[in-house]
Amino acid sequence: MIQSTDPEKPVTQKEKNTMATVVELKPIREQNEDVLGDKKTPPPKVPSLCSMRYGIALLTHFSNFTLIAQNSIVSITMVAMVNNTDYQPHLNSSTEVLPTDLNGDQHEAAKHLSPKAPVYNWSPQTQGFIFSSAQYGMMLMQGPAGFLAGKIGTKKVVGIALLASSLLTLCIPVATSLGLGFLLATRAIQGLIQGTGYGGQFALWQRWAPPNERSRLCSIALSGMILGTFAVLLVGGVIIEALGWPFVFYIFGAVGCACCLLWFILVYDDPFSHPWISDPEKEYILSSLHQQVSSEKQSLPIKAMLRSVPLWSMCLCTMTHQWLVNTFIVYTPTYISSVFKVNIRDNGFLSSLPFIVAWAVGILGGQLADFLLRKNFRLVTVRKVITILGNIPPAALIVALPYVQSSYITTITFLTLSCGISPLCQSGVYINALDIAPRYASLLMGSSRGLAHSSAVLVPIVGGFFLNQYSELGWRNFFFLLFAINQFGLIIYLVFGKADVQEWAKERTLTRL
Repeated sequence: MIQSTDPEKPVTQKEKNTMATVVELKPIREQNEDVLGDKKTPPPKVPSLCSMRYGIALLTHFSNFTLIAQNSIVSITMVAMVNNTDYQPHLNSSTEVLPTDLNGDQHEAAKHLSPKAPVYNWSPQTQGFIFSSAQYGMMLMQGPAGFLAGKIGTKKVVGIALLASSLLTLCIPVATSLGLGFLLATRAIQGLIQGTGYGGQFALWQRWAPPNERSRLCSIALSGMILGTFAVLLVGGVIIEALGWPFVFYIFGAVGCACCLLWFILVYDDPFSHPWISDPEKEYILSSLHQQVSSEKQSLPIKAMLRSVPLWSMCLCTMTHQWLVNTFIVYTPTYISSVFKVNIRDNGFLSSLPFIVAWAVGILGGQLADFLLRKNFRLVTVRKVITILGNIPPAALIVALPYVQSSYITTITFLTLSCGISPLCQSGVYINALDIAPRYASLLMGSSRGLAHSSAVLVPIVGGFFLNQYSELGWRNFFFLLFAINQFGLIIYLVFGKADVQEWAKERTLTRL
């Protein structure tokens, strides 16, 4: 029933016939004061440790670990899959050599690897096709997967994607032996599936993450990607040396099947349907989110979304930050090899070091963001400050790398700090869609990450252009371009980014009496 704003003045019949109620989603800072309806008291405190919502975040963490690890396996196995032991780095001006235990004869290592598994005469161009074959699907499917998960549930979308990706990972050695076409087709299909699994996870946080815990829960989940990259770089070389490159696919494929089993057993789409969640925690989550639950389905405001400057600024900043992240993923082993000429195993160890630091910082960044919110900082201020910390210092440290390469300790330190600080953005711009449009967060977060994933295709192309044509200045120019791109996206977000629910994302319910 429609009520008058003046409690002393009754609503007339004419007003009842013509008025429509507009249910507006309140800013997150105000929700804690109003989550229990008319009572101006906060929801009951529910322990975080051993809670079901943090268990869901941990399972999503391992889901991301599996998908990203399976996607990036080929980056470490390619060295052993290709019959090419004559690599000569373009840039090697280091005046300080690595300790003897970090150096090795790459030719001897390659000879040691070759009897364990077949090798192929793939040109650099062919290798590029193999690398990028899975990235197009990752880029295209994240947005549609977010929308699909919002309709049929995250449990089905991500669970099926995990199973399919794991089975295809197990099949890649066989597909490779059948021919290049089979390998490319398998990787392309796997990319579509992995994009579906990755984009489909965001619908969980519309139903599981209380506003004052979103940063922590999302950072825990997203940090699984970093851990997956770290694990592949760290153990991939060891597995290749001990068993051969096919076993990297076998092992991570088996890990994915185990993760998939846990996912189907333990993950549910919302607290209401979870059979093992405690009543206090269920009440806490549902009461915290009750203002964001839509009472009836509405069509997507596509035109309003396309005209939304805060939404576009979020997408652009996410893409430019992913340019930085993909530079780490693609070129960290290459840069270390070109400067210090280490063998595959030790290169993997040095390359993985920045990612374990990034994993820890990514989780701590969520704690920092929620701490600032508890101290009554404005939500938009927290999002932008965290995003600044995740962009400016890492980009500046990358630009400085060519000037400190005479010392391997300084180089590895700068590289580790740069990569380690960048995941702070997970608690900033990456989850901004939950602030500006919580009703459409799964679609928007998936779409923004899908758009950002275009950098995974562009970075190797741009990097190859600089490093092939300018052997001495290539790294320096490439890093300067990265800095310019990164800061451009950051400035746009700082100017136009918002953290309040946009008009087109508010629920409008027409009531007729």
